[in-house]
Amino acid sequence: MSLAVVRSRAPASGRAPEVTVEVHLANGLPSFSIVGLPDLEVRESRERVRAALQNCGFDFPVRRITVNLAPADLPKESGRFDLPIALGILASSGQIPAESLLNREFAGELSLTGALRPMRGAFAMACGTARSAAAYETPVECATEQPPSHRNPQLYLPAASAAEAALVPGVDVYGASDLPSLCAHLAEAPDARLYPVAAPDLADVTPVAVPDMGDVIGQRGARRALEVAAAGGHHVLLIGPPGAGKSMLAARLPGLLPSMTDDEALSSAALLSASRTGFTPAQWRQRPFRAPHHSSSAAALVGGRNPPQPGEITLAHLGVLFLDELPEFDRAVLETLREPLEAGRITISRAALQADFPAACQLIAAMNPCPCGWRGDPNGRCRCTPEIAARYLRKLSGPLLDRIDIQLEVPALTSAELSARSKVAGETSAVIASRVNAARERQLARQGKTNRELSGKEVDEVCRPDAAGEALLREAGERFGWSARAYYRVLKVARTIADLAGASMPSAAQVGEAIQYRRAFGSR
Repeated sequence: MSLAVVRSRAPASGRAPEVTVEVHLANGLPSFSIVGLPDLEVRESRERVRAALQNCGFDFPVRRITVNLAPADLPKESGRFDLPIALGILASSGQIPAESLLNREFAGELSLTGALRPMRGAFAMACGTARSAAAYETPVECATEQPPSHRNPQLYLPAASAAEAALVPGVDVYGASDLPSLCAHLAEAPDARLYPVAAPDLADVTPVAVPDMGDVIGQRGARRALEVAAAGGHHVLLIGPPGAGKSMLAARLPGLLPSMTDDEALSSAALLSASRTGFTPAQWRQRPFRAPHHSSSAAALVGGRNPPQPGEITLAHLGVLFLDELPEFDRAVLETLREPLEAGRITISRAALQADFPAACQLIAAMNPCPCGWRGDPNGRCRCTPEIAARYLRKLSGPLLDRIDIQLEVPALTSAELSARSKVAGETSAVIASRVNAARERQLARQGKTNRELSGKEVDEVCRPDAAGEALLREAGERFGWSARAYYRVLKVARTIADLAGASMPSAAQVGEAIQYRRAFGSR
């Protein structure tokens, strides 16, 4: 047979679309061509595959070899196509049974010795395989009669990457250490059979440590604000002098958030798996916490390149995006956050391709009140002129601040608070998280989403305060000149405070607390 077809998947933003690898052998001058929008890494697979086949004792056909990666309009990257290309050459030249490749998917980078190297995106690929199988009403049929346990779709990966993929239910994941052992399994050689990899026992996996709120000294107001933010999914901006604990507080927000659902865990893990940072079982069901440096470009923060790649705001999907030293970011970079913070998604368009990425993360930002950080210090340590301080604050536009629900001043700790740190222990994250979970459950039972995600019409229906609260809110809106967006965001925060208290509607006291969370920048 001079034509072989092998199924694989591309590492595209966690979706892992299916790629069909077609290998054709023809008479003519020996050549090796790869078509179908391959990038440099994929084109280099010609040399890796050639050397791997020869070093493993296989015959490399001295013929005209054409490899087509379909669909042709989908850009292909990474070395994961080495394995399907090698198997396609072996099947088309009759060195392994072509029928052994049916209804199976393969991915992996080959070394020159034929060993299979670890690859990124294994979890995302397993998710894509499971979604494709779920689209059929009946189980995927195998080429040969197999036990019922093997009726799931079969995915073959490097042994070092199989464990994370095995976390995805509904897929039989096989791990192979090298090309010869995999080919022996496909040829059903005696004593060469591979078996599905068992999902790692998460009880034996040490999860990534999440800092505890009990370590924070003082800062009752900031702790309360983070509890409200976690309960309603609100964005937060902390403003205070150096050493006040802004970064310390931000790092503890993930520990207050509710546990991930199964769908959320799969979605987050798939995005991380396809990224350069990768995914490990220790991150399973943990909210991502991304903290890019203030020198990050717009492409790094919201996504870019060609083909489009996800940025930090997408990798923080369903978790927390922390931007420290917020005014030190380039203003044009910060402005790219406005739409995704509002919509929870971001669309990146290029001349021939458009990519849509999820971005439903929770933003927490921190900044100093002036370039030196000591503006308003009672000891007079600030040396910034009013003009310099105003220029520093103008780096944050009104439309961006409008989208941040809670803007809070974090004062420096006093000597008395520092000396009493061992005598006054704050609440732990577990205690606060229990109240956050109860408030989230009320929101989901009432509207099926967090308060931050409510539309304008839904806010009118579920966030309307009592008469005293409405009068207070109207007076504050007129005094501070709030936009319609700011007005509705205060209502959402007040609704979250009421949910934490178990109240049916926001009271005047709860509206007043929500108003205080927008006082850091005056009328904004």
